[in-house]
Parts: sequence; C-alpha cells; structure tokens
Amino acid sequence: MIKKQKFPYLVGSKWTATKKVDGWRHFQVVNRKNQGKWVYAEMVAACDPNVRFWMNAKLLQDGFQWQAGWQSLKEIEAVESKLFPTLESETPSNASQA
Repeated sequence: MIKKQKFPYLVGSKWTATKKVDGWRHFQVVNRKNQGKWVYAEMVAACDPNVRFWMNAKLLQDGFQWQAGWQSLKEIEAVESKLFPTLESETPSNASQA
C-alpha cells in the first residue's frame, strides 16, 4: 500500500509572510525534503534569489505567519484585522476642533 504524500503540491507554491523575512514578504517553494515524519520546504524570496531558507512545511498552515499566494499589503492588513480586531481609537476627532 502506497503512503499518501504530505503536502503534494508544495514545490512551486507561492506564499506571503505576514511579517518581513530578511526584508521580503513574497516567497516560492523551490524544493522539498522529507525527513522521517517531517516535511521541509526550501523558500526563496521572489525578488532576491539569494534570500533562501529551509522551514518546516507545517508552519505554512499557520495563518498568523503565512498566507497562501502572493498577497498585497492591503490584503495582509485585511486578514490581520479579522484575526486581531482592535478597539476604536480613543483620540478626539479633528472634526470637533474649530
């Protein structure tokens, strides 16, 4: 019986980091490595191929750190506002000043 491969579409997938990693947010998976029960992804920055690192592929499922696809800053902020709703600002509005 053949075991089902974890993360079958990992290589070639594109990801956006919610916080900059070495100055970049957009990454692509260029390689994968299976080590026992763990799967690792080699990430390369879209705009700088010299920025590359290996990470546990399971971390890509953490929406606080990574979003699937290449997201714009507005899209990232929209996701963050859903994850971390904030209270309205307590500063007085400029409209009340004469």
